[in-house]
Amino acid sequence: MPLERLNQAMEHIESHLDQPIDVAELARIAATSEYHFRRLFSALAGLPLSEYIRRRRLTVAGAEVLAGERTLLDVATRYGYASGEAFARAFRAHHGVGPGEARRTGAALRSQPRMSFHLIVEGGSSMRYRIVEKDEFRVAGKKARVPLVYEGVNPAIAEFVRGIGKETLDRVSALSDQEPSGIVAVSVLDDPSRAEGTELDYYHAVVTSAEAPESDLDDLDVLSVPAGTWAVFENSGPFPQALQYLWRDVFTQWFPSNPYESRPGPEILRVRPSEDGTRADAELWIPVARS
Repeated sequence: MPLERLNQAMEHIESHLDQPIDVAELARIAATSEYHFRRLFSALAGLPLSEYIRRRRLTVAGAEVLAGERTLLDVATRYGYASGEAFARAFRAHHGVGPGEARRTGAALRSQPRMSFHLIVEGGSSMRYRIVEKDEFRVAGKKARVPLVYEGVNPAIAEFVRGIGKETLDRVSALSDQEPSGIVAVSVLDDPSRAEGTELDYYHAVVTSAEAPESDLDDLDVLSVPAGTWAVFENSGPFPQALQYLWRDVFTQWFPSNPYESRPGPEILRVRPSEDGTRADAELWIPVARS
């Protein structure tokens, strides 16, 4: 997706803050899918699209509250709130003061700046990747519902993995029969905004054949994954920071520069840590489609 098209979508948001904003229309302007648009925006902006729109609406609504040219109820309905009470709650949560008090006292309000995006090329390093076509396969292992954590070790995942017995791990490992080989971390996130704290399904598992005998999968959590295209990224570095930066770089650098977009599906991470656990080699598998 060219950043020019993304910035045209941002202009559309600005001109429609006092109207319903259709994310499908934003994706059409940006020439991509709604799924990829939400994910790319979140990666570039550092917050979900819906939260950015909410903050921008409350920012311009705040300016109108201070201007005093419209009643508070008119301002509330103009920016999509069904009642003055609902507007007052949202206004106070964002600005730290109610709209009535803000108008009476001329209080200082919080502002969400308009965003536009620019691609900055840093350094001379290249991102190692390959494109892989995979037939239908299964993810088989143990699953937990955990929150999304961007920085540092995810304590919920660490605790979950520690609780898996060696016998179970050995049985799961024996099912690995294709790339990416061995035990992998598989994340399935329903919310494409990828906000910090959003819950996801995490599998500590292997990738195995779609024809694997059901008897081999007893007592395991199994996810069927349809055939499709995958972009596979490789990196090495400090653990876990380098892995978290890899995901960020994929969405902020690779996607804007290549003719692919993300598609719904699990993300698969294969990690091989060093003996002391401070560094790791990694492969990140992202489901993609040609733009």
